[in-house]
Amino acid sequence: MLYHKSFKETVLLSPIKEGATSLKIISGYASPAMASWHLMTIDDDMKKQVDISLVLGMLQDGIGKGTHEEFVQLVNKENKNNSKFKCSYVSQNSTPVHSKLYIWEKDEEPFKAFMGSANYSQIAFSSARREILCDCDPKEALKYYSSIEKDTIFCNHNEIEEYVTIKNQREMLEKLGQESGIVKSAIDENQVKLPLLTNKGDVGYGSGINWGYRRDGRKRNLNQAYIKIPSHIAKSRFFPPNKQHFSVLTDDGHQLILRVQQQGDKAITTPHNNSLLGEYLRNRLITVGVSNGDFVTKQNLLDYGRTDITFEKIDDEHFYMNFSVVDKE
Repeated sequence: MLYHKSFKETVLLSPIKEGATSLKIISGYASPAMASWHLMTIDDDMKKQVDISLVLGMLQDGIGKGTHEEFVQLVNKENKNNSKFKCSYVSQNSTPVHSKLYIWEKDEEPFKAFMGSANYSQIAFSSARREILCDCDPKEALKYYSSIEKDTIFCNHNEIEEYVTIKNQREMLEKLGQESGIVKSAIDENQVKLPLLTNKGDVGYGSGINWGYRRDGRKRNLNQAYIKIPSHIAKSRFFPPNKQHFSVLTDDGHQLILRVQQQGDKAITTPHNNSLLGEYLRNRLITVGVSNGDFVTKQNLLDYGRTDITFEKIDDEHFYMNFSVVDKE
């Protein structure tokens, strides 16, 4: 059968309901945001344990440092239901692999397989792209996977840089944006500024950067935070909807996986741990005396020099986040 629209459920989730317990993927390109969303959906929504093994095939030009580090973090992450994520790269000394193949196993035997044009990315599995996938012989698919796997190296191997070039992430993202045709530049148009202050011009208590502080006495990690999205920006769909995950490169070289959530798509959070965003922002504010877990005041932000954060869109899965003082007008 040929699938050409709305096949995310069919290819990535339905086999789990039929008893499949592992998924092997070959993808020319892939995004950590997709893997993050997939694992979280399996853990939180389906309450299942699934092992995912991903092979990236088109790395002859290298991989961005931030993207590489995100894949490593997902490999090292312990998921709630003990699902395991493995990620391997086809060595730059081997023939590049542009194939897209999804093989499900059940009772340690090949169960279902799909092949076609869709990379393992949220863009490819959304209405933003026209892609096709079709059923194929799972046993033959597994043989092909095994023939490719022998030319790969785990992304968290100690000597990974001897096999794959790790490149400057900003340059890789700008190249991606230019090739996609979605944006002309990663640094001019197609950007928004999100406020860190409330509509009344102050920081929130129990909201925003201070989400972890609760007046009702509920114990929460004090670093928990979200960035508010004004309603007109939420309605514009600047950020991906439906709790899709997206990767963010920060101006100081860090990489975060974020998503939009809450009613009305009004907040940006770090999905796997709500405190990661607040911890990151407090580390930026250390220059004005803010420590890990501290309540952030309006004066702290004024002393630092910014009360907003700029997001620049590369594509629907990749953004650049600027909280630097130098670039503030």
